[in-house]
Amino acid sequence: MKKPALVFTSPFLAFLAACVSGDGSMNNAGLASAPSSSAPLLSADGSRRGDATVTETATGLHVAVRATGLTPGVHAVHIHMTGTCTPPDFTSAGGHWNPMGRQHGKDNPAGMHMGDMPNLTASSDGSGQIEYLIPGGTLRTGAHPLLDADGAAVVIHAQADDNKTDPAGNAGGRIACGILAAN
Repeated sequence: MKKPALVFTSPFLAFLAACVSGDGSMNNAGLASAPSSSAPLLSADGSRRGDATVTETATGLHVAVRATGLTPGVHAVHIHMTGTCTPPDFTSAGGHWNPMGRQHGKDNPAGMHMGDMPNLTASSDGSGQIEYLIPGGTLRTGAHPLLDADGAAVVIHAQADDNKTDPAGNAGGRIACGILAAN
């Protein structure tokens, strides 16, 4: 009886081994990948300031932003509604992604935009990162997908977001921008 059980589990163990990388972490070998969109974050002079990835999950959009070359301190990060990043001020990205017509900020009783996210703190070397889940967000399906015909943008601002002032939390100028393509 033990031998058939061993034979039965052998294919499963072989599949599991294919999903483990050399360092022991899991990878997506043989698994369907989740819908996602990535963008390099560029400053007004075209230098790279990091990257952003938005991945659709069963509960919403997982946003990961990794930044470099920023002024040390706290910076607002938002998803903007238009996938255009025209320097020097990146106003071409439009306002925050706000398909529900709300006001700005998690501390605003009438808020928040779906594109509002936590602040990013850049360390003394100018690097920082955040990860955030936008509950109920989708990339390309549903009533209010992020990636409509004109895409979207991830923007890093010069200052911190106060999380309540409409329309942008007094976050200051736009210092880096990345286009999330509609593909």
